[in-house]
Amino acid sequence: MALRHSMHQLGGAILEKLLDADSGHQGSRIPCGQGHAAEFVDYRSKEVVTVLSKIRVSRAYYHCAICKAGTLPKDSDLDIVSTSFSPGVRRLMARVGGKEAFDEGRRDLEALAGIFVKTKEVERVSETIGAEIEAVARRERKAVLSGKIVQIKPVPRMYVAVDGTGVPMVPHETEGRKGKDETGRAKTREAKLGAVFTQVGVNAEGRPVRDEGATTYVGAIETAEEFGQRIFTEAIRRGARSSKQMVVLGDGAPWIWNIASEHFPGAVEIVDLYHAREHLSELAKVIYGPGSKMAKQWADARIEELDIGDVEAVLAAMARLRPGNDAVKDEIRRAAGYFQTNAGRMRYQEFRSQGLFVGSGVIEAGCKTIAGRRLKQSGMRWTVKGANAILALRCCELSGRTEQYWEHRAA
Repeated sequence: MALRHSMHQLGGAILEKLLDADSGHQGSRIPCGQGHAAEFVDYRSKEVVTVLSKIRVSRAYYHCAICKAGTLPKDSDLDIVSTSFSPGVRRLMARVGGKEAFDEGRRDLEALAGIFVKTKEVERVSETIGAEIEAVARRERKAVLSGKIVQIKPVPRMYVAVDGTGVPMVPHETEGRKGKDETGRAKTREAKLGAVFTQVGVNAEGRPVRDEGATTYVGAIETAEEFGQRIFTEAIRRGARSSKQMVVLGDGAPWIWNIASEHFPGAVEIVDLYHAREHLSELAKVIYGPGSKMAKQWADARIEELDIGDVEAVLAAMARLRPGNDAVKDEIRRAAGYFQTNAGRMRYQEFRSQGLFVGSGVIEAGCKTIAGRRLKQSGMRWTVKGANAILALRCCELSGRTEQYWEHRAA
């Protein structure tokens, strides 16, 4: 470790000399960026934390008398405008900040890279980079909708899987919102997450197989209308317009199917089989009591009917129930409404015969990986802005687009 530290210090000294070879001086006057001329004043130094060590960078300073503002061209060239961290350090800070609690990230930077920063700095840089990634994605969505980004590679079968998960919020972010606990006050906001992936065939057992490395993710705490645009443009970017078949996977939430009907008309719509099974298991517990033999027998029989897509048999079994409790009647009524509404999305035997996925495990795993492991740890409370920045970071990372973002910055 001592040898590593010494080598870092030596590397930092060499880097400092290399950077000082060009002070950024571009003559006595340069454009200020607002249509005026900025005049050279002097050279100013700045301490910058790099992946090697702290160094001092000398930069030519220009000032515009009309704008009453200064500019340092070298800062732009080195991508250190308004920051004392090099791009390499910021990249590492964003990486750890997107993966773990900010203080854990700070300690990992110290132990693994010999970089000493404050916890708040990890938080600030992570959220800034996340916001920048989201801004790039916003511009890309606009370009996709205008037809400037076109995917011409044919896609045999594309899936869009959508789900939502609650993220714990600071109190002012949930003010006026109704919650499900005894207080009646919401403590979370729903993060909407989507996955786009492709499939070209099935395995030897006839089960559908996802294309390796072909899954990308999007997500944010926003309205269903805004999220609809987000997942639609991601699908277009991935080649939806050239897809021979579109499939939308989700649970029974109405907002998901509203998005499907608006943005993916004609797509095959499938309610996650395991979510539907869970509805039956929970209903059986309400009717016959948790852990009872009758509950298991009734649920097993209904699940068998559901697995072959016989929703009518499931509904008929519900109709035969004669509970004396009004609360149980209400639960049966709600469950029947769920299966009636989604009957066409539950023809599982038919879907399987076509070699289609009938489970939304991809996006459910995405919810746990993207949101659960990072945003829902014990004691965490987020602002919408902060949570969305981290969601952007994590979606970018899991979609394999982090390198693309940093290359774009360096261009």
